[in-house]
Amino acid sequence: MPRIALATYDPGTEPSKDQDLPVLLAALTAAGADAVARPWDDPEAEWGGHDLVVIRSTWDYAWRTDEFLPWVERVAKATRIANPAEVVRWNTDKRYLGDLAAAGVPVVPTRYLAPGDPAADLPADRDFVVKPTFGAGARFAARYTPGEHATAVRHLARMHEEGLTAMVQPYVAGIDVSGERALQFFGGRLLHASRKRAVLTPGTAYDADKVAHPDLAAWTPTPAELAVAERALAAVPDAPELLYARVDLVDGADGRPQVMELELVEPNLFLFLHPGSVAGVAEAILTAARR
Repeated sequence: MPRIALATYDPGTEPSKDQDLPVLLAALTAAGADAVARPWDDPEAEWGGHDLVVIRSTWDYAWRTDEFLPWVERVAKATRIANPAEVVRWNTDKRYLGDLAAAGVPVVPTRYLAPGDPAADLPADRDFVVKPTFGAGARFAARYTPGEHATAVRHLARMHEEGLTAMVQPYVAGIDVSGERALQFFGGRLLHASRKRAVLTPGTAYDADKVAHPDLAAWTPTPAELAVAERALAAVPDAPELLYARVDLVDGADGRPQVMELELVEPNLFLFLHPGSVAGVAEAILTAARR
């Protein structure tokens, strides 16, 4: 009986936002696994007692990376973890977009402003987005017009005060037309896909709560979208074996898909939207646990 732990976050007194977790636990148990879900920061958890630890919904990691990354390393030394520790380390920092671009993968053009860098050259001819290199759920992300330069500078100053490096990207107008598409892979194969509308709306403050997946709906990816997603996965350093991956795509100015984000740490699987995928996910996890 494979022993599997699904790492999540501690919601405290609130219900968990991970709708997939109970469904996946039930599917793994029904398939013959000894499966449990534990908060990644649970001091009582004995991760080495499991054949496989799967990072699922550690959704507070982005502002606790100084704790999270050492935890990943400790678990990797005690047992097998998915995705592998070196992948998690690389993917937590969104400067990986530069690595993808260097490998020839079409990505949203991105500049990085570290604490101490001047912010005077923010775009003056187009809408743009400012967000941190360590982030999730649109935390500390906002969309600006050229006329909101002063507000964007204050946003940058706030992030820099917290030691965060900022990303500055052109706002990809195609997202307002064709949305953002998320292609999910599991066990090395396309699992399913979905589409949502833009998260960042004009005038929404960077520190405001945002709906992470507005108007989410099932989607059938085009051949062009699938090709870009596969190129992105092939460009992950050292070509590691990935148990799961999500490639988020938008249409660039030329109408072609480009990578907005490559999610290899704790992507929402959206199993509630694709119930037919549950059995395949459970089987892939069991196969990984038995290796």
